[in-house]
Amino acid sequence: MNRRDFARRSALGALAIPLAPYIRGSAWPGYDRALVLDMLATAGPFNVPDWLGKPLTPQMVENARRSGITAVNSTVSALGPTPEASFEDTLRNIAAWHHEFDAHPDAFMAVRSIADIRRAKAERKLGAIFGFQDTTPYWDKIERVEMFHRLGVRIVQLTYNGSNLVGDGCLVPEDRGLKPYGREVIARLNSLGALVDVSHVGWETTRQAIAASTVPIAATHSGSAAITNVPRNKPDDILRQLANKGGVVGVFMMPFLRAQGQPGKEDFLRHLNHCINTCGEDHVGIGSDLSITPLDLTPEFRDVHARFVQDRRAKGISAPGEDENIFNYVPDFNSPRRMEMVADAMAGAGHSSARIEKVLGGNWMRLLSAVWR
Repeated sequence: MNRRDFARRSALGALAIPLAPYIRGSAWPGYDRALVLDMLATAGPFNVPDWLGKPLTPQMVENARRSGITAVNSTVSALGPTPEASFEDTLRNIAAWHHEFDAHPDAFMAVRSIADIRRAKAERKLGAIFGFQDTTPYWDKIERVEMFHRLGVRIVQLTYNGSNLVGDGCLVPEDRGLKPYGREVIARLNSLGALVDVSHVGWETTRQAIAASTVPIAATHSGSAAITNVPRNKPDDILRQLANKGGVVGVFMMPFLRAQGQPGKEDFLRHLNHCINTCGEDHVGIGSDLSITPLDLTPEFRDVHARFVQDRRAKGISAPGEDENIFNYVPDFNSPRRMEMVADAMAGAGHSSARIEKVLGGNWMRLLSAVWR
């Protein structure tokens, strides 16, 4: 499928929302009408131990309600000590989300299709798209790809920093590229209509995955290596290859936005602007990699965060840039309405309403319309 056919096909699945004009430098008035997709987020705690181990608190549910976010790519995959432990823990994580659907039907709903995203918007609910951040729950059992698809998994990241049966992650010193089984997994995901994700994937494995897929793919939560040269970000040649295939990169709100210190709004905008300039405005979105509930930097949380980083280092999955004293957020956007704050920041920087709408969710809708079946 060429670029022109891709754009035409995707436009058919997009939801047109009229937007009011705004004065540059002011708040963007289109947020409540826009489709807003954060392509790596969750309603509950995130980037902490046992983040799906407890039910959501009333505050977390209320934050999700008032966020204005239409849908999130919510991680359900687990990285256990063994492949079978990963498989079982992943099933438990899916069950935990279904508990929330049953407990709060007025706040949450499962998303398996474009129609579900539109329904979440119409009903003012947060749609949860089940996603994997590693293919270890499949392990060597290719039939599990379809099994988890039937359970609602619609986004699948191939590796999480390290190496697995599919390919190499971004922390592998010598990325050897996509493995034969990885090509088989991608082919199965393509045939089922699931989105392939390369956020934590090594650069060479990413290049080969983009080439191997018959449909566009995504880096749902990443950044620009040209701005901050760390493994979790993507170099320009990959960003262009991803865009040329019709894919989308989601800019995150993680410490990797800058080389040292806590990132701020300007760091996020620098990465966002670079990705737009490199990929084009039709191929950039947001994947914050955060909880919708804001961080409260209490002494207790600081201690939990420090132990979380230390545990990741011990397991060999901590990426350069993770630090006990740097937190996984952008303080300027530390609000349930962070996506609205991003829209306002883009408006203040002179981005057009049409572009803001695309980055907030229009580009993700276009991509998912082309991939999901």
